Amino acid sequence: MDVSVVIPVYNEEENLQSLFERLCRTMDSIGKPWEVIFVNDGSKDRSGEILRRFCKERPGTVKLIDFNGNYGQHTAIIAAFERAAGEVVVTLDADLQNPPEEIVKLLEKIDEGCDSVGGYRKQREDTALRRYCSKIVNIARDKMTNIRMKDQGCMLRAYKRNVIKAILGTNERSLFIPALAYTFSSNPAEIEVEHAARAAGESKYSMYRLIRLNFDLITGFTLMPLQLFTLFGFLSSLGSFALVAILLFRRFFIIGEGEAEGVFTLFAILFFLISVAIVGIGLIGEYIGRIYQVVQSRPKYVLKETVGFGEDGK
Repeated sequence: MDVSVVIPVYNEEENLQSLFERLCRTMDSIGKPWEVIFVNDGSKDRSGEILRRFCKERPGTVKLIDFNGNYGQHTAIIAAFERAAGEVVVTLDADLQNPPEEIVKLLEKIDEGCDSVGGYRKQREDTALRRYCSKIVNIARDKMTNIRMKDQGCMLRAYKRNVIKAILGTNERSLFIPALAYTFSSNPAEIEVEHAARAAGESKYSMYRLIRLNFDLITGFTLMPLQLFTLFGFLSSLGSFALVAILLFRRFFIIGEGEAEGVFTLFAILFFLISVAIVGIGLIGEYIGRIYQVVQSRPKYVLKETVGFGEDGK
């Protein structure tokens, strides 16, 4: 098998038929042996039924992993990575915002010697809020980590087998696959790809899930937030000590100077420092929470069924 295409699916019944037809047409034109692994991530609509029909239409080429619940996009991709047979594995969203026809560009770049190729969207067809939030997150990631990507949110990517093996060798619970792949690649690259507006349905990534995903990215690849917080705490301590010294000087050496007017200022400073402490506790909790998830050793996902694989589901 030369190429495996991995597509996580969650409530995308309106897009699946067009996606399947365009994907088959594109991959058949390449002229290499290929397979597609759909991962039904606990869909509540008819997605599972449609995917099973695809397996019957093209047995041996179309395979299905069916979860018993919703475990998230990156967990779904990992489940497919564990079963993919291709020397090159391509990830693609099911919403058709990244056209399947763009897979050809990724494979051409892989043939040039790259072991990891990411797409960055030529012109994003998303809301202004999502575009600006994405820019802020990209800047933060660029400043805090050694991961250099133009568009971390684009899931149209291709990886060679050695990168897939390295990703599967990690024991992390909160995964951010593009960042992991960049870390394990010896010759990563990015290319420009088309981006289309969603034809049907709605995005499955709420603002909360996007924030959660980016917390996983930052806390999973750098200790800089903790280091910055420690530095800020040190500077705050120096400032607080200076303030106490000034107030004592005013109290004992400036006779007749009333101090009642400064009470509200002191309360404002106190509330600020308390809020900073709360942020720090939350930040530390993020890192401890990641350790807690690993120590639990719970399975990343539970399968309902696999279609098109061997008897052991692989």
